[in-house]
Amino acid sequence: MLVLIRGAGDLASGIALRLFHAGLSVVMTEIARPTTIRRTVAFSQAVAQGKTQVEDVTARLCQVEDVAGVLAAGEIPVLVDPEAAAIPVLKPQVVVDAILAKKNWGTAITDAPVVIGVGPGFTAGVDCHAVVETMRGHTLGRVIWNGSALPNTNIPGLIGGFAGERVLRAPADGIFQPALEIGALVKAGDVAGYVGEKAMVCTIDGVLRGILPPDTPVRKGMKSGDVDPRGCVENCTTASDKALAIGGGVLEAILQKTGVLR
Repeated sequence: MLVLIRGAGDLASGIALRLFHAGLSVVMTEIARPTTIRRTVAFSQAVAQGKTQVEDVTARLCQVEDVAGVLAAGEIPVLVDPEAAAIPVLKPQVVVDAILAKKNWGTAITDAPVVIGVGPGFTAGVDCHAVVETMRGHTLGRVIWNGSALPNTNIPGLIGGFAGERVLRAPADGIFQPALEIGALVKAGDVAGYVGEKAMVCTIDGVLRGILPPDTPVRKGMKSGDVDPRGCVENCTTASDKALAIGGGVLEAILQKTGVLR
């Protein structure tokens, strides 16, 4: 079974890990310049590096004509294909929209026999067959067969007693330059990056779990980093509980829709 995942950020990569380990063939698409924060656990890094590894799985940047060879090598192909033009070429049995744009950027229920929308912006039965909940809390990872996910609140989920304080945002429009590496232990007041001469300052203690790569164009207020108050450096190199929970929901939806669970 071939699954095409739109998006290759950290949550999409958690989905890919779950599906890959379950024995499904996975292809991912990305934009030419990803803005992934948690780069150490995102297959989107293959766009800049040619190949990358998340946990025990390798992804490789390739062209559509090379997908079969990369899959045969036991790797995940990553295509620079923001419009998902590869869908009619590859004819996947499943399409998962995990761009997490909080809106649908063109995925249709007719794209594949099974189409799954991840998070808000999709309606099961209208533009996809199922939606998987992404909001932290009691319904995280649940499969929705009728209706939509909970609306976006723009408030990050609570981790270690902190929510919005965890997110680092660009202090101005311009070109972002990180001052620290992912995995650095930080204190409130530490500078994590710059836009020009304006500093992006940490507001809590913890570990820098994610930060934009150098020379990334940003707008003021754009999410540019993430501090985990639990301070566990090892968490920076493994898929999050949230990503794996969502991945479990996507796998459940695929198995149910294809009849494997019947």
